[in-house]
Amino acid sequence: QVQLVESGGGLVQAGDSLRLSCVASGRDFSRYAMGWFRRAPGKEREFVAGITWSGGYTSYSDSAKGRFIITRDNNKNTAYLRMNSLKPADTAVYYCAARPNGALASTDYNYWGQGTQVTVSS
Repeated sequence: QVQLVESGGGLVQAGDSLRLSCVASGRDFSRYAMGWFRRAPGKEREFVAGITWSGGYTSYSDSAKGRFIITRDNNKNTAYLRMNSLKPADTAVYYCAARPNGALASTDYNYWGQGTQVTVSS
């Protein structure tokens, strides 16, 4: 069992940056791939970024590519999402998720956090 807790969300202006953190408790964090997803009001949850257990491979949605960076520190049981050049369209609740295997961009992760709100004003 893995418990995930996100933090770092907030209200920012367009063009600002934020770094989200996802701290995992439980066993074997370093064996799990991690993903970041988001859900905007009235929209489906969508994939934002993913990283393999070793950090050796990352994947991004088209909207995140070039602006967001996903990293992890297995010594701290923490995954991060650095978000640069934020836009109002990035406003959403951001969730981290963990899975032992499978496609990073797929939504069928085994464990999910409670989410952190990111609001970008224009």
